[in-house]
Amino acid sequence: MALPKVGSIGEYIREQRQQAKISLRQLAAAAGVSNPYLSQIERGLRKPSAEILNQIAKGLHISAQALYVQAGLIEDREPPSDVISAIRSDKHLSGRQRQVLIDIYESFRKEKRAEDEQTSQNAHPRHDSPQDDEPLPEDYLAALEPFAASNGNGTANQETKEG
Repeated sequence: MALPKVGSIGEYIREQRQQAKISLRQLAAAAGVSNPYLSQIERGLRKPSAEILNQIAKGLHISAQALYVQAGLIEDREPPSDVISAIRSDKHLSGRQRQVLIDIYESFRKEKRAEDEQTSQNAHPRHDSPQDDEPLPEDYLAALEPFAASNGNGTANQETKEG
């Protein structure tokens, strides 16, 4: 039955609006919908279309996908990570700040997945720069030698100037 989902999307929108500290009127204006219509959505009396959800998401500065999932229009592909859950539940951040953090986190995850895919396709991947978890190749160490002064036993010293 669709009514529980409709109510949950309205409650979710209200919660996001309150966390963003914006009024119903402000969100209605930002989303381009009427105050009464938005109020009916929040109270679970109306089921918003995907287009309206998209406009509301823009007004709240949150992901439209999050609203689509909450409304039951799409399935959540991956369970949310603990990081995303923590960001979403942080009351000290605005809606826009939460969304920016989530976007950055997701871009890092996407980059890592692409890197992992490349590694699995290529038995010996060549990197232009060393990864965090692999030793530095000899050519990197040789390139750094002019910047380090040797103390005579093969280890580098950092020279300091007192001023």
